[in-house]
Amino acid sequence: MKLKLLFTFFVLFFINMNAQNYIFGKINTENGVELKDATVINIRTNERVVSNDDGHFMISGRVGDELRIVKSGYERVSKKVNEDNVKSSLQITLIKTATLIDEVEIKKGITGDLSIDSKNLNQQKKVQKLKSELTLYMSQKSDPRVLAARPGEFVQPKGQGFSIGKVKNKWDDIDFMKYLISVLGEQYFIELKIEKPQIQHFIYYVFAGGFERKNILKYGYCSDADLMRFQRAVLVRIASYRAPQTQK
Repeated sequence: MKLKLLFTFFVLFFINMNAQNYIFGKINTENGVELKDATVINIRTNERVVSNDDGHFMISGRVGDELRIVKSGYERVSKKVNEDNVKSSLQITLIKTATLIDEVEIKKGITGDLSIDSKNLNQQKKVQKLKSELTLYMSQKSDPRVLAARPGEFVQPKGQGFSIGKVKNKWDDIDFMKYLISVLGEQYFIELKIEKPQIQHFIYYVFAGGFERKNILKYGYCSDADLMRFQRAVLVRIASYRAPQTQK
């Protein structure tokens, strides 16, 4: 009898320790405005949810999990789940990222002085030449030495036939997602009939479809070939992504 009670107690204890809870929360801006379409990620399970129109979200998790909250135009926030978060709603505040004001170009008019006007008018040609050279430079592949360690920077020690410790990725999926948006531009996705608030979600959908990015995250570098490979994956996944929305 005692053995049965002990076994029952052990099973109940095990279930209680491994029970999956749900974390509820609300996301606001620094001005107290409810923020929708913010992505909430459980780092342990890689589960992703999006906040609704009122800024509320619900995601499975447990004490000790790390939640990461991201939204384009706002600073990333990470929260550790504790006992209080499981019992009550988690309040998240996102702060807008600083934006640079576009440079205003002041054009010089013609003065009538040939020596002055020739310098001012030739300046435009210099700018065009610089842009052309920059475009050529950006199209070339990076020198492998770019990834080399800088003087004084820690280098992961390696033994013969094995490595000591684990090399941490320079990027995660969020960094790669932001890079894709910055390079391709939001208009690229909008022309594919992906609404602006759903761009991040769609990129994660392409990732989940088996897009290989191990080396991209490891080195924090996306080559032109990788970018073209992602665009091909977009064309493959776009039809299935739209299907649930078009079905009646």
